[in-house]
Formats: sequence, structure tokens, C-alpha cells
Amino acid sequence: MKYISTRGTAPVLNFEDAILTGLATDGGLYVPESLPTFSSEQIAGWAGLDYPDLAFEIMYPFLGETISEGEFRQLLQETYAEFRHQAIAPLVQMDRNLWILELFHGPTLAFKDFALQFLGRLLDLVLERRGQKVVILGATSGDTGSAAIEGCRHCENVDIFILHPHNRVSDVQRRQMTTVVEHNVFNLAVEGNFDDCQNMVKAAFADQSFLPDGRQLVAVNSINWARIMAQIVYYFYAGLALGSPHRQVSFAVPTGNFGDIFAGYLARGMGLPIEQLVIATNCNDILHRSISANDYSKQDLIHSLTPSMDIMISSNYERLVFDLLGRDGREVASRMHAFKEGQPLQLPQAALNDARVLFSSARVDDQQTVEAIRHQFEKTGYLMDPHTAIGFEAGRAAVAGQQSPMVCLATAHPAKFSEAIEKTGLPVHAALPHHMVDLMQREEQFDVIANELPEVTEYIRRAIG
Repeated sequence: MKYISTRGTAPVLNFEDAILTGLATDGGLYVPESLPTFSSEQIAGWAGLDYPDLAFEIMYPFLGETISEGEFRQLLQETYAEFRHQAIAPLVQMDRNLWILELFHGPTLAFKDFALQFLGRLLDLVLERRGQKVVILGATSGDTGSAAIEGCRHCENVDIFILHPHNRVSDVQRRQMTTVVEHNVFNLAVEGNFDDCQNMVKAAFADQSFLPDGRQLVAVNSINWARIMAQIVYYFYAGLALGSPHRQVSFAVPTGNFGDIFAGYLARGMGLPIEQLVIATNCNDILHRSISANDYSKQDLIHSLTPSMDIMISSNYERLVFDLLGRDGREVASRMHAFKEGQPLQLPQAALNDARVLFSSARVDDQQTVEAIRHQFEKTGYLMDPHTAIGFEAGRAAVAGQQSPMVCLATAHPAKFSEAIEKTGLPVHAALPHHMVDLMQREEQFDVIANELPEVTEYIRRAIG
């Protein structure tokens, strides 16, 4: 299995080098040269597998035998042993044809745990074998940071630096990061928004001269292929539970950076019969505008009740554009450069039509989000976090007249977003699980830093000596 850049000129890499490289040297993102595909008979044969065993069947073909079967099976067992529900990703039926896939039973109560508990262990395995130490640099709009820190805090060969936008994540999200006091964990609150953090991460990857000899940056954001690969699994898991491959299934996905829903797109390409993927956005709706109006253009970022989706530049969208443009790296590079210079990215009509065969989209603002939380709680007693509510609203609207079940991805525990729950006026409080009951009393450790790349790189240089 080989990995190529979406912009066409970076070196072709194997799996291990691709996950250690993150952003390609030409500014693109790594994708597999070809997707492994599975027959209906193979998929049907997986019915009844537990989550780690299903993950092995789906992910191992991407590794190209760089890791032994036994090592990989053990790694997966250890990864998902950390989850607090026996089903790992349980389904909850909300209506005749409408389901919620709960992805918040991991250590940090968010779907990012599926990939980042896995990635931390994978890095430990690879780096130990290579005798190598690396620096992880990531940006977070809320959930990636805590999941990455939890996954990497015990890694012997990793120093991890997470940038989050100062005062633009929830209190629970911030404290899940900043109360982890380990010698290799560094939290930086950047005086800017998530896109500023993400742009500095990309710039640091492009020029790593600030690092000492022998060190390199590794990505934990979803630009890292391993993140996307791990998220493919729960689409198959849900599909199998609802009758696939003998039955089509659809998914509604609250998304800002396009990584989670891109995993669904890949699942379809690998053989899972997915009828529709619904892109659910908040008021920062660049993805909705792109699918509905062919308008992928930057606008001012709005601070919302769903901070994990407060993103205006969706990194993983480039991976889809690469496929829609016939995997023409030169064309992708040209269009992404123009976008960076301020021009809208518009797809050729034929490419847009291809995208619309699978993708639809919706925009759900703060008021609609609060109303969705309130309505579903009053109707069913089920309390959703605001990101999940956005996916649920989009899925509920899209499922009308559709025969296949609609699965709405529940991406976070409601206790992480008490502000949104309070705005509903409901007489309910979303309590933190028992292992986090003292979170708001734990001591925090983080540094506020200017929104300047030299400030960040100098901080890292000093911290690692």
C-alpha cells in the first residue's frame, strides 16, 4: 500500500512514513494510491464481530504489512478497552427510520477518541521500533486536543503541543486538556480562532528548521491519514448492525473539517452500500455552501454554541476535491493556491454533479440547535450535545421519503457543552461521568500566546531543549 499527495509532487510513501509525515512536502494531504475494496460476501461475513476485530478487518489492508497481524490485533484490543460501553459505538433508535450512533464513550467523551487512542498507541509502536523521538503539533477547536493528549500522554517518544483558540472552547473542553500535567504535554492558548491555529500548524510543518537535529513534526489533526482510517470502521459497524450489505444506509454527520464525513465517503468506496451522506454544518457553513451553491469561499468566522465546528477552512475537503478532479494533483494544487490567495474554490459542474449523487448538506444555526435539543428531550427524554443536535436536525430533514435508515453521528457527550444545554431552559443538567466529576476543581496548566508563528515555534524550541 502506497500513499500519494493530493497535490501530486511529494514523494510516494509507505504507511508508516505517511503517518509520521502528516502534511506532504508539497502542501497536500496523503491518501492511499488505491482503496482496498470488499465484496458483499466479505462484509456479510463480518456480522457479529466485536469492534476491535471489525477494525482489524477494515484497517489492516491499509498498512501494507508494515506491522504484523498479531501486533496490530493487540494494539486494537488495547485501544478500545479504554471505552466505557461494551458496544464501543452503540446505536439508539429515535424513530422508525432514524438512529443515533453514540461515539462519545471513549476517555474524553468525543468521537475523536476512536482515532486518537489508536494513533497514540500506533506511534508508540512505530517510534519504539525505529528508535526515534518526534514532536506532535496539533490545533484543536475543542475535542481533538484532549483526545490527542489522552492518547499520547504516556508515549515515551513523543512531546505533544496543542494549540487551542483562547476563550473559544468550552470550559470542559479546555480543562480536559489543561489539567493533564505530564512532562511531555504542552497546552498553548492562541489569541485567535481555530483557523489561525490550524494555519500555524500547517506553516510549521512546511518549515521545520526550528526543531533540533533528529526531530520531526507529526500531525494529530485529521490531516494525518491514520485519523481518517480509524474513523471508517464505525460506518461499517453501524451499517452491519442495520442490515448491510443487504440494505443501504445513510449517515448525517456534524462536521467542520470534513474528516469524519470523508471517512464515510471512503467506507462507501470500500463497499459499504451508503445511499446518502448529509453534511451538517453550523453557521460557519463553507461546506454547505460548497455542495448547495458551489461556493467554497472564506467568510468571517462566527463563534457559536458548537465550537468544535467553528472552522472556515476545512482541510480534508481537499481529499474529496482530489477525487472529484480525477486525482489530478496539479489541478488541485492550482485551485488550492488560488483559494489561499482569496479566490473561491468552485468545482467544474460535472464534478459538482458527481458529489451531489452522494452528498447533500444543511446549515443549522444556534437557535435551531437549541430548539432541536429541547424538542428531542421533551419528546423522547434523550439529551443531545449541540453538535449532535445539528447532525440530528439535518438527518431528520433528509430521511423523509427515504427507505434506508438514517444514522446521525453523536460526536460528543452533552456534559461537554453545558452552555447550550442551559439555553434550552430544560430542567436538566448534563452531569460529567464519574471519572471526570472533579474536572472543574483540577489545577490547570497552559500558556496564552500571541497569534504569531515565530512565538509558537520559539516556544516549542525552548520546551524541547
